[in-house]
Amino acid sequence: MTTQSPSGVPTPANGTQLTLIAFIRARKGMGDELGRRLWTLVEPARAEPGNINYDLHRSNEDPDIWVLYENWKDAADLTAHFELPYMKAFVAALPEVLEGEMDLRRCAMVTTAAAKA
Repeated sequence: MTTQSPSGVPTPANGTQLTLIAFIRARKGMGDELGRRLWTLVEPARAEPGNINYDLHRSNEDPDIWVLYENWKDAADLTAHFELPYMKAFVAALPEVLEGEMDLRRCAMVTTAAAKA
């Protein structure tokens, strides 16, 4: 189900839930190393009380591009996530393997999650 405003524009359907999509490019040839580092974030992030899902993807076209797809109960949970020691250490070490800046996109889901049989 999609919620729409009176103007017909979709509006957030899941309350305060926040989606973060992070596009991350490794320095040339550092894709595997960046992937190893990103992989270490998955289980701790999934264990955080405000996390709904935390999924790591690698580009099929460019092995140096990684994508994190995350859903959090609300913005405060995402803020708390970035304040944890393991995340601070990860971010501090990123210049070793990162090309440029991370592209972080905060989104609101405008459909409810599809129920799968």
